Amino acid sequence: MTVEYRLDAGVLPRRLADVLRPELASLATEIVDEIRAKIPAYARPLDGPYGKSIRAGVQHATSLFIEQIANPDTSAQKCYEVHHKLGQNEMREGRSLDDLQAAYRVGARVSWRRMMRVGKRNGLSSTVMSQLADAVFAYMDKLASVALDGYLEAKATSAGALETWRRRLLGMILQTPPAPTAAIGELAQLIGWTVPDKASPVAVQALPGTGHNQRKPTLDADVLADLDGIEPRLLVPGEVTDGRLARIKAALPQCRISVGPSVRLDALPQALRWARKALTLAQHGIISDGLVIRCEQHLSTVLVHSDDRLLATLRDRLLAPLSGLTVKQRERMLETLRAWLDTQASVPDMAAQLGVHPQTVRYRMRQLELSLGDLLHDPRQRFELELVLRATPARPAAKRRPAEVGVTLPAPRPRP
Repeated sequence: MTVEYRLDAGVLPRRLADVLRPELASLATEIVDEIRAKIPAYARPLDGPYGKSIRAGVQHATSLFIEQIANPDTSAQKCYEVHHKLGQNEMREGRSLDDLQAAYRVGARVSWRRMMRVGKRNGLSSTVMSQLADAVFAYMDKLASVALDGYLEAKATSAGALETWRRRLLGMILQTPPAPTAAIGELAQLIGWTVPDKASPVAVQALPGTGHNQRKPTLDADVLADLDGIEPRLLVPGEVTDGRLARIKAALPQCRISVGPSVRLDALPQALRWARKALTLAQHGIISDGLVIRCEQHLSTVLVHSDDRLLATLRDRLLAPLSGLTVKQRERMLETLRAWLDTQASVPDMAAQLGVHPQTVRYRMRQLELSLGDLLHDPRQRFELELVLRATPARPAAKRRPAEVGVTLPAPRPRP
């Protein structure tokens, strides 16, 4: 914890330290007694480790204040560590934040009350006393702030709160527009999560009939998770290795998961969108990887389906000449087109891929030439046609008979 606070040596005369130093021991006792008397939560006996931490906090505070008057370069690190830990202990002891802040206010009042008596007894000027008052209350405010940080840190890292903050961090990383890097770093530090250079989003989808009421999954400690939302998701630092993927799948046996590509943090919202799109495509049978999808292997498919309405418009325009065919005939023509593109128009290879006689391939291609004409030979339209065919699921391959040569198709419609 890096914190700095220095009294202004040009404001407070250094000889004031010699005047105040004899008051240290009794002042610390008076502050502790007053806190116990004024705040019911602190009325318990101060025996044991808890009482020692309270007394140590007060003693470090009063001692540091006086030593910084004598030497403004005196380090505050040890005192701040004590008060930071004191704030943590107060949260773990079950005291409220109001009680903690009230204790520092009481400490400031008691300290100032004592210093007014000392000032009067030693004939300190009103100017010095005014400056001393400002210094006392500013110093106690700083210590209260340090203790507050410790209190909030302990609260954030308690069992229930830790999960809440981890989900909050995940939401900050995946929100659009992205949260400030500094805000992500501060929250990550608070919960003890190391911010990686790159990370991989994982989209999660419960299988039909399983619902979300599963046992709490056991995931690796560095995996951020939000499985209770409308769109469950994980965030894995770095690449998702095969071993990591196996552990995630074991933790989520009733889910389909889609692993997005590993990208920088500012690109994670888009990568998660691609992973979720891959889940949707798998649900519709367009991606057939089973229950574990590596989105990176299907980026072209995700790209083609990034605008389904545009894709449908392109499909309708390109394949309009085949609209007069029956469903079965149209499927046969489409699978022939796919084979034509896959084999670079090699008739023997097309025949082997389709499981038909080469003469059948030639017959079908003549029909396609008549129906589609220049579309098959224009590079731009041929590219568009391949996009459409890649985005249109092929029907499952059936057992074909070799005697498909004599299939009769209706005459193609005249081209306008």
